[in-house]
Amino acid sequence: MAKEVIYDESSIRSLDWKEHIRLRPGMYIGKLGDGSSADDGIYILMKEVIDNCIDEHMMGYGKQIDIELEDKRVRVRDYGRGIPLGKVVEVVSKINTGGKYDSKAFQKSVGLNGVGTKAVNALSSYFSVRAVREGISKKAEFERGELVKEFKEEKTSEGNGTEIIFVADDTVFKKYHFIHEYIENQLRNYCYLNAGLVINFNGEKYVSKNGLLDLLTHKTQNVELRYPIIHLKGEDIEVAISHGDQYGEEYYSYVNGQYTTQGGTHLAAFREAIVKTVREFYKKDFDAADIRASVVGAVAVRIQEPVFESQTKTKLGSLTTAPENGVTMKTFIGDFLGKELDNFLHKNPSVADALLKRILQSERERKEIAGIKKLANERAKKANLHNRKLRDCRYHFNDVAEGKNKEELETRKLDTTIFITEGDSASGSITKSRSVETQAVFSLRGKPLNCYGLTKKIVYENEEFNLLQHALNIEDGLDGLRYNSVIIATDADVDGMHIRLLLMTFFLQFFPDLVKNGHVYILETPLFRVRNKQETIYCYTDEERRNAIKKLGHKPEITRFKGLGEISPHEFANFIGAEMRLQPIIMQGDISIPKILEYYMGKNTPARQEFIIDNLVVESNIEESLV
Repeated sequence: MAKEVIYDESSIRSLDWKEHIRLRPGMYIGKLGDGSSADDGIYILMKEVIDNCIDEHMMGYGKQIDIELEDKRVRVRDYGRGIPLGKVVEVVSKINTGGKYDSKAFQKSVGLNGVGTKAVNALSSYFSVRAVREGISKKAEFERGELVKEFKEEKTSEGNGTEIIFVADDTVFKKYHFIHEYIENQLRNYCYLNAGLVINFNGEKYVSKNGLLDLLTHKTQNVELRYPIIHLKGEDIEVAISHGDQYGEEYYSYVNGQYTTQGGTHLAAFREAIVKTVREFYKKDFDAADIRASVVGAVAVRIQEPVFESQTKTKLGSLTTAPENGVTMKTFIGDFLGKELDNFLHKNPSVADALLKRILQSERERKEIAGIKKLANERAKKANLHNRKLRDCRYHFNDVAEGKNKEELETRKLDTTIFITEGDSASGSITKSRSVETQAVFSLRGKPLNCYGLTKKIVYENEEFNLLQHALNIEDGLDGLRYNSVIIATDADVDGMHIRLLLMTFFLQFFPDLVKNGHVYILETPLFRVRNKQETIYCYTDEERRNAIKKLGHKPEITRFKGLGEISPHEFANFIGAEMRLQPIIMQGDISIPKILEYYMGKNTPARQEFIIDNLVVESNIEESLV
């Protein structure tokens, strides 16, 4: 008989603010992570601090932000008004305390809940806040949310502003590391949305004069656009748009200076308004997919008291531009584009002609594969995808079906992962050792096709590609993407590396926005196991192996893992759990996807042969390298 669980007054527990944040960090910063992903917690901590600086700038105070990152120590200094000196401690340590509750002071702030810096404080092993106002400085230091020292006010010659220094707690963020590309991209976004703002980061200066025009110019510098970028600005709204020849749609959406990576009501309204305006301009009922095919666009709005679908503010939920005016997001953005984009196309007939040609080309391509697409979808259903190829996670089978709290679902979706692997043994090991709550497994059969230079027709004709796109649910874009992280898990040998390249070619060729939005990773698995009777050390590099041998001494047992299938499910659980090592696929702005695919996956040119020879690594004999 099951032991009776006593539920009485002693079962009820009250947590103070810092205990609650540390116990449930996901409620405040989304997923924790180790820094491999752009939405991992350490970047959210930085964002929460910088957002306050941006809000000051938006209010007209402070044109410069200085940011320093040294190892794991982050320093952020703005030149705004500075926290009122008598409230320096309370603002960063007392929940529901802040200046953003007064909508007159912060009409269009990024966040209004006053939680941001408290979460940073609670989740940092060291945290300091210093405010400067009119020649007087006030400082306080904390450890994991606990006040350690409150300094007396002192005179200073520094300009007004606030300085925050923090070191994320490595007992919460396990083995974390910062990837500078993620930070730099975030800082560029801040500058694009705040023309004239100067951000200094570790000696580099970031500034933008033309807002979203600069953003789209940077994002498309190696893309052949069909017409020059259309840049339109209005009161509380700015958009930029063009069309290229790439597959898919690519959007960058912002609210009050916040990059909403998951879009929301403003992005939905923007996409709908583009279709509506184009149809009315050409007086033709084009298919929406043909109008938006190959589009690259950006939209930024400023609204009062925005409502986001999670604390990390990655998806806007607001239906109106302000609680009291009743103007819907759809009407606000639709009216703006309906007037300004329509006027632009009338005034620029060459752009209108180029846009029409792109739409008609998309229409022809869609009709050419319509029949194949229908047959492929029927084949995918008959293939019984969920039994034959995909071992799904409970998030999709249970949580979504049960209709749980929307904010909770959005937060949990950040942890959803699909491993793409090859062969029964490897997929079997991952399937047995994975977390069934949020981790799914897709099993490839043999090496996929090299799809470089092929049209999207091949996605439907090739069974593996067709089933993979169905598993991810990306046939019509990223809106339906079922997993936040798509992890390529292949053997660390020549065949495994080749499969990685073939899968990356598939994604970059047909679904580049999946990579550009930071969803694709390579799973790093250990090459060696070094152990004696007391300790086992897993090594991911030859250097780690040598260090492990020195540490354990006395000729420990060394195993070289050649394939994922060789690693037992019990061991594999260590490598895809909390301390999973991921190598993100980061697309920098100066990379041309067509050129990089041609170089690596095109014809075997002398230049590529030379590259392979220059970068060839020959593994030395393990026994010989023990000494």
